[in-house]
Parts: sequence; C-alpha cells; structure tokens
Amino acid sequence: MEIIVRIAQLLLSLSILVIFHEFGHFIFAKAFKTRVEKFYLFFDPWFSLFKFKPKNSDTEYGIGWLPLGGYVKIAGMIDESMDKEQMALPPKPDEFRSKKPWQRLLIIVAGVMFNLIMAMGIYAGILYTWGEEYLPTENMKYGVVCDSIALETGLQNGDKIISVDGEKVEKSTAIASYILLNKSKTIQVERNGQALDIQIPRSIFHSLLNDQQFITPRIPFVVGGFAKDSPGKAAGIQVGDQIVGIDTISTEYFDEFRSAIANYKNTTVNISILRNGQSKTLPVTIGADSKIGVAATIDSIFEYRKLEYNFFEAIPAGAKKAFVVARDYLKQFKLIADPEIKAGGEVGGFISIAKIFPGTWDWHSFWSMTSFLSIMLAVLNILPIPALDGGHALFIIIEMVTRRKPSDKVMEVAQIIGFTLLLALLIYANGNDIVKLFKKDKKVDNVEQVEQIDSIERVDSVIRIDSVVRVDN
Repeated sequence: MEIIVRIAQLLLSLSILVIFHEFGHFIFAKAFKTRVEKFYLFFDPWFSLFKFKPKNSDTEYGIGWLPLGGYVKIAGMIDESMDKEQMALPPKPDEFRSKKPWQRLLIIVAGVMFNLIMAMGIYAGILYTWGEEYLPTENMKYGVVCDSIALETGLQNGDKIISVDGEKVEKSTAIASYILLNKSKTIQVERNGQALDIQIPRSIFHSLLNDQQFITPRIPFVVGGFAKDSPGKAAGIQVGDQIVGIDTISTEYFDEFRSAIANYKNTTVNISILRNGQSKTLPVTIGADSKIGVAATIDSIFEYRKLEYNFFEAIPAGAKKAFVVARDYLKQFKLIADPEIKAGGEVGGFISIAKIFPGTWDWHSFWSMTSFLSIMLAVLNILPIPALDGGHALFIIIEMVTRRKPSDKVMEVAQIIGFTLLLALLIYANGNDIVKLFKKDKKVDNVEQVEQIDSIERVDSVIRIDSVVRVDN
C-alpha cells in the first residue's frame, strides 16, 4: 500500500509541476500572439490517452501515456517534436521564429519563472496553514547522539553543538546538510563544560550524502508507550516512568540504556526506574532481541520553536524560503561534479524521487515535496544544455549579443545532442535506482534513538518528531 501511495503522490506532484511549467510557456506565447499547436501532460509518442481541440482554437490539448513530463508545441520552434517540414517552409507571422529575440527569450524562460512562482506560492500556503516548527540547535539541552560517521568526525555522545565554522546553525536537523553543502572545516561544541573546536575530516563528506542519522537529540528514557507483548509492561513498567539503570549500570539517557541492554539478552535483569520521584527496581525478562518493548517519549522534553504567519506575512516568508531552498539545491547540484565528494554515484531517478514522499498521505509533506520539486525542475531546466529551456535561452542570448541567428541546422544538431545527453542521464539515474534496489540496506550502527519519524521534510532539513518516539526497545 505504501508503494501505491508514494507513486500516486509522485504522479500527482509531477502532473501539477508539468502543467504549471508548460502553462508558463503557453501564456507567454499567447501574449505575443504565437501559435501553440499542442499542450500535453505527459508525452504521446504514437498515441495519446486523451485529446481535444476546442472550436476556433489552434491548440490541441491532451494527455499522453508516457509519464516523463509534458510539453507545449510552439509553431516555428525547433523543439522535441523535430518538425523539419514546418521549419522548411517560409516563416509565418504567428510562429516563434518570427518573434523578436526578447519575446522568444521570455517565452522560453517563462516555464522556469512559473515554477519558481509556484514554489513561492506553495511555501507561502504551507507557512500560512501550518506555520513552521523546529527544534533549535541551542535547545538540545542534553546534547546529541552520534552515529558512526559523526563519531568519525570527532563528535561524542552528549556533545552540545555551538556552531559550525563559527556560524550558528538555527535548526538542529540542518547541521549535517550545512556541513556537507558548505564543506565545513570545524564544529564548535561544549563537552563536559569545556568549549572544543573539532576538525572535520574531509573523508566523511561522501558518507554524509546518505546519512539520515548523523546526530539526533539526546533524550532521557521516559516511557511513552509499549509494543505488543512488551516484557517491560508485563514487569510493571508504566507510562511516565523514567528508566535510569540496568543491573548495576547507570543509564541516564536512552542511548546509554540501548547500548547496555545488548549485554543482557535471554536473561532476567533488574531495571531501575524513577516513578513520581521515587526509585524502584523491577525484574524484567529480556528476550533474544535485547528489547523490552518500551517506547521513549520526547513530550515536554524539548522547547520547540513555533513560527506562525498571517496571510500577508506568509507571502514574503514563502518567497524567502523558496530562495533559500533554490540556493541550497544549487549547492547540492555542484556536489555532483566535486571529485572529493563523488556525489555522481548517488544521482537517482523516479524511484528515488518517489521515496522522498511519505508512505501515508500527508498534505503537509506532499506540498513541501512538490514545492521542492518545482524548484528542482526550474534549476534543471535553466541549465545551458541543448533541449532544455536554458539551452534555448543561451542560443537566443548569443543571437542578441552577436546579432546573428544560429541556423536551423545548428539548432537541430544541438537539439539532438541535448536529447542524447538527457537520455543518457535518465538511464544513468534510473539505473542507479535499480542497482540500489538489489543492494542490501545499510545497517544503522548508531543507538537507533529514533526508529520512526512521522514527518520528514528533507527539502529544508526540518524533521518534526511527534510526542512518542517508536523504538520498540
């Protein structure tokens, strides 16, 4: 069922993005009295699923069967249709090639403009409807829990993050992405009351690409719920108890308990708890999985920052958020060509994109991901690659500077080269996805403080954690 939900969200999101992008081209073409022959969602080689042409209209509207995008066919333009017969005829006044360079340029970049406007609008709507909630870095009062990559960096469990390269990182969940995108050199932490400057080894940058648990907030083990057939519940542990020890070992924090309990599988051991300020010891039988079936809670432990916006505040805030996401995506894009980080091997296709949507339908997550994909589509389309909007725009700019229009033959060859490059990238990206499907999942080697997080917004590194963290411990 999760797969179906993810695919449905992906198709709906892409449909919205494609229609809005192509509508940008369409509306500007119409504004300059340029004939638009087709407006299609998805591609329609050989046949279409649906099409119609309104009376007294030059435009055929339809839905193709190949869900890899969409297009508008503008008369007199060398595009994916490769309509050589039309280009061999004398240009007509209502064709793209008959328009002034600045008009053609606006028609070309309009799709990107509309995607950026769409992202701003969605972010504004998200901020107006849900606001923004996050855990500030300074409010991780118990410090952090580190996975193996964080430990390799030089961090230790319990460290309190002060800054990265001397700059304060406001959102606690943005620290890993900040380090990667800025190729940071140092982390400033407080450890046992002392301020330390930790040098970040450059060898970790590639590992950070797929690291979702670099650091997590450290929490005391306050009981929030139980798994089915929980040994802990059977032994008398109650919701609200704080587990503070196992056998003779003091475990003030959840990660310490998780580490210690691994040594007591298939045994009955005393678990120390605090209940209403009173100490108690309960014998608990631990199975072969080294778990007691107890979930930790973070309710009332941390002070989250909640930002709310009225309608007029949400508009500029949404625009600012879109700008920040676009800036960070450009930084991510640069990592692909960085020989030190080697991000090219992590390029993914439609499977990777589908996986960033949650397995259950959540409108907040859906619109967050749609706004991010809108920015991604805008950035990718404006790249100066033939067959993309950026490639067409580049040729028009060259024409405006040199006052010489490239020949149709040059444009045709450039279009073929561009499509070849895009097809190769499409095969490579989706090939990476297929290869990853056959690889075994990486074993999470940290303390697994958070087993399930209900809503993840990777696009801006915000993780919203509900009051009960399901850890089935």
